[in-house]
Amino acid sequence: MKIVVGVDESPRSAGVLERAVIEARTHGASLDIVHVFHQPPLAYVDFPVDVDAIAVAVRKSLWEFIDGLLDGVDDVEMEKIDLWGYPPDALADHAADVGADLLVVGTRSRGQIGALVLGSTSHRAIHIAPCDVLVVKAEEQE
Repeated sequence: MKIVVGVDESPRSAGVLERAVIEARTHGASLDIVHVFHQPPLAYVDFPVDVDAIAVAVRKSLWEFIDGLLDGVDDVEMEKIDLWGYPPDALADHAADVGADLLVVGTRSRGQIGALVLGSTSHRAIHIAPCDVLVVKAEEQE
């Protein structure tokens, strides 16, 4: 069995990753921990921006955070994967590519207006993923 979990730099990823590890343990599954770098909109920037350098810095910080969360987890086969693109599409495509049985994503609690403007990774993933999707709800205090 294969589980794919989407993580980002938000503190909410801790709960999402924790739930994915629990699911992997429960089902004896391997786990792909996937970060999707979504290039920020640069249409109105009048100076050179090194997007690759931004991606490297974001990923370095993210994987340090994730490694800290995974400290002591040695009973689940895991792979860390970096992708580019629109997060829900990239996660669904990766799930399809690896034949995942489950995709685990979180909510960001943006509210209806925020989701309308920024989109909802979990909502889109539910509709386009080739497998079941587990949406881990954000904690109220976050």
